[in-house]
Amino acid sequence: MVLLLTLAPISIFAAARNHALSQLAGYRVVPVHYGPPNKMIMSFRINGHSANLLVDTGASQLILDAAAAESFGINPSQRNLVEESAEGIHPGRYSRFTQINGEDLPVGIAQSLTAGSMNFGSSPVALRSSKESGAGNGRVDGVLGLDILLRHKAVINCQTRLVFFKVDRARQMHLSAVASSAKFTRVPLSREENGALTVPCSIHGQSARLLVDTGAFVTTFHESFLKSLGIASEPTRISARLPGGATRPIHAARINDLTVGNFKMPPDKIGVTTLPNFVRQQGGAIVGGILGMDMLYICHAIIDLDSMSLFLK
Repeated sequence: MVLLLTLAPISIFAAARNHALSQLAGYRVVPVHYGPPNKMIMSFRINGHSANLLVDTGASQLILDAAAAESFGINPSQRNLVEESAEGIHPGRYSRFTQINGEDLPVGIAQSLTAGSMNFGSSPVALRSSKESGAGNGRVDGVLGLDILLRHKAVINCQTRLVFFKVDRARQMHLSAVASSAKFTRVPLSREENGALTVPCSIHGQSARLLVDTGAFVTTFHESFLKSLGIASEPTRISARLPGGATRPIHAARINDLTVGNFKMPPDKIGVTTLPNFVRQQGGAIVGGILGMDMLYICHAIIDLDSMSLFLK
């Protein structure tokens, strides 16, 4: 998870549903629901157990809360190896690990992973101790990351609360033409060297890139970037909690001329903080901020990981 924002819930208002693009040939559709604060949650069955996963384009792979994973029968993978010591040669054991944002996490295997009518089969799972799990409608047991979303060429419709997974790879979809006829603006998505998804943006004529992150609940910019543009911010009572447990204060600033690609974003207040280096440094690209779920929803965002496009309206 690139950034988990612990915020007073920001209301996602019930707007008239956009029924265009509600069915895509060659795809299976899985509905999502929103839980506070701005969590896009998909219901899963993991090894036969019910689970809620945050749909997170800012996560590189599938991650489960370690305690929830254990209740699903998932434990760190163990592999046999041969160790040589003074007493001779004997079998040993070690756990498989993966590194996410500089943190080594053990890996287990989910033997069965399904959502709605979509069967993802078995999948490796990174295990992380988390405070995000809990009871209620907003409970999450982990995150659905880019490994599965990209593998199945997902199309994420933030406004209609539908996620499509491609099942017929021979079927060609012309989503750009359909989206254009529905008055959407296409913004090209780039996948950086480390796998992150970014889009071009501009403020006060200054170009930058934004991380497209459905797991970030609020759009947030790097403090020094806005200061360099002469944009002042004011303190708030909210804070950002980063992987590893560190927290950072969040300020607020009003931006009236933010464009993403050729799309003019509505004037609004956005979050401001000092983003960590693993967020800002995306391979060769420097990221000025994070495009989060609040603005993605307001602008009817459709994230198409087949054509690598972000559609905004």
